[in-house]
Amino acid sequence: MTTATPVRAGSRRRPAAQLTQPPSTHEEQLRLFSTALTVVGILALWFAAQVLFLGSLSQDREQALLHDRFRSDLATAVAPVGPVVPERTPVSLLTVPGLGLEQVVVEGTSSGALLSGPGHRRDTPLPGQVGTSVIYGKGATYGAPFGRIAELTAGDRIEVVAGQGTQVFTVTGIRRAGDPLPARPVEQEARLTLVSAEGTGRLAALSRGEVVYVDASAKEGFPAPAGRLGAVPEEERAMAVDQAILPRLALLLGLLVGATALIVLLRQRWSGVLTWVMATPVVLALSWATTDAAMRLLPNLV
Repeated sequence: MTTATPVRAGSRRRPAAQLTQPPSTHEEQLRLFSTALTVVGILALWFAAQVLFLGSLSQDREQALLHDRFRSDLATAVAPVGPVVPERTPVSLLTVPGLGLEQVVVEGTSSGALLSGPGHRRDTPLPGQVGTSVIYGKGATYGAPFGRIAELTAGDRIEVVAGQGTQVFTVTGIRRAGDPLPARPVEQEARLTLVSAEGTGRLAALSRGEVVYVDASAKEGFPAPAGRLGAVPEEERAMAVDQAILPRLALLLGLLVGATALIVLLRQRWSGVLTWVMATPVVLALSWATTDAAMRLLPNLV
């Protein structure tokens, strides 16, 4: 025989649904703030990683692909000789034995083009041709292929392999802003000018704001076809930025804001662990694309 449990007068059992209170407005605001802060933190860390580490890996991969393509172009005799070459097309292989440097040079000197490697300024002859060919290269980010060109001295060798053959240059000097320009090339002479950014002091690697030029010469260059560009746009000059990337960057930032809002919504329905397991790949992909676009707003020689 069971005995019923007495119920005190005036007491009622509350329904189970009333035991779980909905989050307060303050809790929702705190959740929104913490989620947004996490996304911003991921973006900031990814940008730092892109500058210090991932950019170099990306540049190495691009160089490997460009090397295979240019070797194939040389083997099939379709390597470009000018005067007009599509942007980011490999035009030569640049080797500086004294620095242990070997890089495929692409056409164009915009900030985006230099992410792949050194770039040939399009209003100058191709490397190895008669006249003065100008090549830009980054000095601090994305592998910093030209980060040590200021260490070259007169007499050092620079080798260039291009569609017309191999040319060997001898360094004649290094100059900076305010230094006198070299004399004009004599007839049939080929000149090569390497251009990058350098810094000074203890933070030289992070404060590269000065332009450095390395001049080199070869006695006889290959013929340069007529018809090359008379000038290049502002974004392809030394220390310029690629403002054409701004619409894409704005779109990517908008997608990041949308992803943040979606994560907040999911956290109201799922646990924090499950939400971030699902959202992290999307946030990292957007962060990669956003930082890659933002890098093009840095000066092209940095």
